[in-house]
Amino acid sequence: MKVVIMAGGKGTRIASVRNDVPKPMIEVSGKPILQWQIENLRDCGLTDIILVVGHLGDKIKSYFEDGGKFNVEISYFTEEHPLGTAGALFRIPNLNEDFLLMCGDVMIDIDFNRFIQFHHEHSSWASLISHPNGHPHDSSILVTEQTVVVGGRFLKETHRVTAWIVKEDRHGYYKNRVNAGIEIISPYLLHAVREKYAASRQKFPERIDLDRDVLCPNIDSGKIFAYDTPEYIKDMGTPERFRETETDILEGKVASRNLRNKQKAVFLDRDGTINKHIGFLNSLDQLELISGAAEAIRIINKSGYLAVIVSNQPVIARGECTFEELDEIHNKLETLLGYEGAFVDAIYYCPHHPDKGFEGEHIELKVDCDCRKPKPGLLLRAAHDLNIDLSQSVMIGDSQQDIEAGRNAGCKKTLLIETNKPSALLKCVSNLFRETEE
Repeated sequence: MKVVIMAGGKGTRIASVRNDVPKPMIEVSGKPILQWQIENLRDCGLTDIILVVGHLGDKIKSYFEDGGKFNVEISYFTEEHPLGTAGALFRIPNLNEDFLLMCGDVMIDIDFNRFIQFHHEHSSWASLISHPNGHPHDSSILVTEQTVVVGGRFLKETHRVTAWIVKEDRHGYYKNRVNAGIEIISPYLLHAVREKYAASRQKFPERIDLDRDVLCPNIDSGKIFAYDTPEYIKDMGTPERFRETETDILEGKVASRNLRNKQKAVFLDRDGTINKHIGFLNSLDQLELISGAAEAIRIINKSGYLAVIVSNQPVIARGECTFEELDEIHNKLETLLGYEGAFVDAIYYCPHHPDKGFEGEHIELKVDCDCRKPKPGLLLRAAHDLNIDLSQSVMIGDSQQDIEAGRNAGCKKTLLIETNKPSALLKCVSNLFRETEE
């Protein structure tokens, strides 16, 4: 698969770090950002690379040349004047097969082979990488389709993009899944864009924006999908993020998050641990974060561990809450955490309940499942999806069910905290990573 990297940006927001080279050539821990990307691609077997250059492009060409010294093949497309974030795609010759597209100013370490497999499985016109981050309020959010399947027993994520929320249109609550600006594009999508202009008898524009002119107008096709990953992706747009990335590289956090490597996770119960336990929480207005919970999760985010929620939610089986309503509750949880610079990498929940006799209950969910804590099913599922080493992971919760689930899954540690106690999770997490450092 060919790779197209947009490497012509000026980097005005990060000019204080360095302004005499193109933004992708700013060095992070001794290497240009672009070199980190190329080495990541090469390690995944992606060696056919096209660099789209413009501003100070000669500096990029003189450094990388034909790519031979990096064991890749590099060719160049020069924008004599800015063509927008997608204009070059309609002018680069021989883009007649699916190709990987990315910006040259993002620090990444990704298992691209997983992403490519996802793209092929969904027969996408475009597959977009999404990820959680600590500043979703100033990012574009991808909303994906979820459907209830198997007799109403499960909410299935189809990964089909149904909405694109830009920061200017932000309202309500949302799942913290940010558009990473890394895509696999099919030539069918480019053809569809050309056809729309031809059908409306409009002149095909020279300057084209990838998001506004190519991706968003084609969401209704049902052929645009989002691939969610907890791997390391950081926009290098500001000096602050530049400095954070340098620290993360030195501490080994960048490479370790690649899903080719075994991950470590902190599994977290939800009710009574992160948000206040009020019995059977079943509406948005009932959810309230416990003091210190967001700060605790922020510490986990910075530690290199994944933050994964595993929660029993019998309100579904009892008929007190629908899958869609629970999804909105979780959206509120993720939004509130995002306001405080924290995020969770995944949420797993059990919708079942073994006992019958509740008015409005869903009989099909009244089963003795393998996912209801203290059984380890939720943790095992997360371990499979995210390549987690359970023997190096931790379970934190406020009940013996949580502790037993962690032990049954084979977690290294299980830690019990007091239900609804302010800063209990913060104290527990702080102590955990103090011990880890020691």
